[in-house]
Amino acid sequence: MQVYVYTLLSNRPNLNFIDKVQVPEGEFEGFIFDHDGTLSLSMHVHFDGWIDAFKKNGGDFEFTRQIAQSYAGVGMHDTVKILNERFDCDMSPEQVVSDQESYFFANLDKVLPYEPVVNFARQCQQQGKPISVASGGIRKTVIKTMEAIGIDKLFEIVITQDDVQNSKPAPDLFLLAAERMNVNPQKCLVFEDSLLGIEAAQRAGMKSLLVTPEDPK
Repeated sequence: MQVYVYTLLSNRPNLNFIDKVQVPEGEFEGFIFDHDGTLSLSMHVHFDGWIDAFKKNGGDFEFTRQIAQSYAGVGMHDTVKILNERFDCDMSPEQVVSDQESYFFANLDKVLPYEPVVNFARQCQQQGKPISVASGGIRKTVIKTMEAIGIDKLFEIVITQDDVQNSKPAPDLFLLAAERMNVNPQKCLVFEDSLLGIEAAQRAGMKSLLVTPEDPK
């Protein structure tokens, strides 16, 4: 698979065409990974689940991939509240999220691990470097997806929206992950697939990699 990674490790970001992750040796002591779209190729299933849930709950608006990407990293209930305001809807966040989750779980077999990032995480683990997951998703969904793609045993530290008060772009998820790893935030590298996640990392005082994989065909 061809992989584009936009690196934000210096004041002059550069676009690299690579099939594996490479970072400066010795610069970082801890590594934090977003889940959906970073460790797992799951965004296409989530997107279809949102479409299905909105239709069931009277969401009479066009939900595009561009809109979905703009809210990537935002908590699911917060996303529904934002869309209600944006499109003048009155959808129940609890019901929409429940319907979206039901669709997602029914199509979990369509989710794949994103090997370049997963392999880098395995390499970190083998070298004894602290790693963690920090996802804006619901814990139940994140854990089930990790189990489905075989990476649940890779991470002992998994932080989700259930663990913090504020979702991305607030830095809460990443700061809690750094605390659990016992690593200085300035020594952490964050792997993300969304600009809101990159902003959250910057607000946490961390450097970051923006990973932009293609959806499975």
